[in-house]
Amino acid sequence: MALVAGVDSSTQSCKVLVVDAASGRVVREGRAGHPEGTEVDPAAWWSALQEAVDAAGGLDDVDAISIGGQQHGMVALDAQGRVVRDAPLWNDTRSAPAAADLIDEVGAEEYARRTGVVPVASFTATKLRWLRDHETENTARVAAIALPHDWLTWRVRGYGPEGESPLGPELDELTTDRSDASGTAYWSAASGEYDLDLFERALGRPARVADPAAVDADLHNSGDPARVVLPRVLNPLDSVAVDAETPELSGCRSGIVVGPGAGDNAAAALGLGARPGDVVVSIGTSGTVYAVSAEPVADAQGTVAGFADAAGAHLPLVATLNAARVLDSVARLLDVDHDELADLALAAQPGAGGVVLHPYFEGERTPNLPDATATLDGLTLASTTRENLARAAVEGMLCGLADGLDAIMRLGVPAERILLIGGAARSAAVGPVAAQVFGVPVTIPEPGEYVALGAAAQAAWALAGARPEWPVATWAQHPADARPVIRQQYAAHG
Repeated sequence: MALVAGVDSSTQSCKVLVVDAASGRVVREGRAGHPEGTEVDPAAWWSALQEAVDAAGGLDDVDAISIGGQQHGMVALDAQGRVVRDAPLWNDTRSAPAAADLIDEVGAEEYARRTGVVPVASFTATKLRWLRDHETENTARVAAIALPHDWLTWRVRGYGPEGESPLGPELDELTTDRSDASGTAYWSAASGEYDLDLFERALGRPARVADPAAVDADLHNSGDPARVVLPRVLNPLDSVAVDAETPELSGCRSGIVVGPGAGDNAAAALGLGARPGDVVVSIGTSGTVYAVSAEPVADAQGTVAGFADAAGAHLPLVATLNAARVLDSVARLLDVDHDELADLALAAQPGAGGVVLHPYFEGERTPNLPDATATLDGLTLASTTRENLARAAVEGMLCGLADGLDAIMRLGVPAERILLIGGAARSAAVGPVAAQVFGVPVTIPEPGEYVALGAAAQAAWALAGARPEWPVATWAQHPADARPVIRQQYAAHG
């Protein structure tokens, strides 16, 4: 039985699944926490990976591994492979003014045309511009820029800081994948190429793409030292390997196949077996809506990010700030738990008697209303009931996500099935109301670590040369049950 390992190095924690490559059955697993904050020393990710691998029984019997991780973070390395500064994460918003500057200089339409995205504070390019503007000495030290999963893949393969890793700081061995590269705002999912001009505009330094053939025994960065090294982008059928035993990582030995890795949403789509026509709606602390598309998309409005997926297609994505916490807030207001909130919501009629909640409790990213607050409309003496308030919370949260799906569909991407995941998907009310709001069939998979499972599927793909077809268990299904009144009211009160 061939075993593969999938890693989810997320914002909060590191999860490792060891999986039977033939069936997709999880054999064992491990987990370790990450520090809080919006910038992190990447050494914490490496320590957590070691701890999670230990908890998962090590890699002694594992034939291939791949790493999924949080997107967009900036890992800056010097010529000795050392981290220049703590890595700002996707949720570090200091670079919002830098995003505005880049858009002013290049233009939103031009960014969308060249990269499929329009810069926002989460994207790597904006963090590079922030570094250039605020930390001149650190900018001068930068010899390579990697994303979180790129850096971890590099470390797993035996590379790393001089004196702290078996093979040392060979920066030309840095690799990434299409999905994570597409979130940088200097790589195009449509062309499959870096836009080096946009990179230089962001950091103020020229760049080149890592080339393993350029590695010299005496010069770790053997190309032009003035140019910053960017990871080589691997396609889904590509793989690399562990090039030296890594003693810090239990059982990590030379020869283990290493998959390309993936950004977290792309890895989850792979773990779910999503295909064109599928739309994944993830309802966690924040919400995401992303669809598998055969064709690249570009949205000059910046609402839809034209990301790549992990299987050779594309993954247009919309993110919202207000998701599961909307239900948390209204449950506290009504002094009920989540099961009781669901019961109340299901006791009300679609449209909640005219009560409409626009749930912008934390401002909103989609639509771009950073200073907005939540509003509750349509209250009358008759409609102000606990049941309608509960129903309005569920409908309002889902209508915000449905607006994101509308933006994706306007770009020509079909939606034939909703795959509903995240903690709130298990609410007894969310599934049936989602079928009414979205108007297409809704499938709720069994709860699982789909990012790590997708990374494991990628490892199995790299090992066997073919994408695995692993079954995904279904927790619930709801047929399409469109109730136009819900979204009509939501739009009317917007």
